[in-house]
Amino acid sequence: MKLKISEIKVAIIGGLIAQIAFEAYAWLISPLVFGPKLQPAFLVIGLFEQYVGVTPSYSVAFSLHALIGTLGFGIFTLLFYKAFRGRAILSGFISGLMLWFIAQGVLAPAMGREFMMGFGAYTQSSFVSHVGMSLIIALYLSHALKKNQTAEVQIK
Repeated sequence: MKLKISEIKVAIIGGLIAQIAFEAYAWLISPLVFGPKLQPAFLVIGLFEQYVGVTPSYSVAFSLHALIGTLGFGIFTLLFYKAFRGRAILSGFISGLMLWFIAQGVLAPAMGREFMMGFGAYTQSSFVSHVGMSLIIALYLSHALKKNQTAEVQIK
């Protein structure tokens, strides 16, 4: 599977849009629906403390998570989008499910938290946010890449 620079740029823009939506959900909607605010910066802080021996500030951890969300989620979702031949809903759901499992099933236990954090309200809200982010990215990819293909055909 070959990635074009133009596809990566679109994925990063989609990742940025999804990251902004994630933050709105994490701080405003999650507390209303599930109770807890999602604050993955604490996961970043805990991982750094445990494995690097450094405690980054909340703002550094927040920025690092936002960067991972923008770049990492964008490109990860692009890979699934291409693997599933442009099926936005399927690629967004599968990539979001995998990213959710990595966060709650691998990284949280790696810093000493319970597997999937006990499947409580935080984990459930995290599922919504991870799958939601990846769906936003995949739908954006679908729209933007199809628009680009149409423009390329018209130019030729």
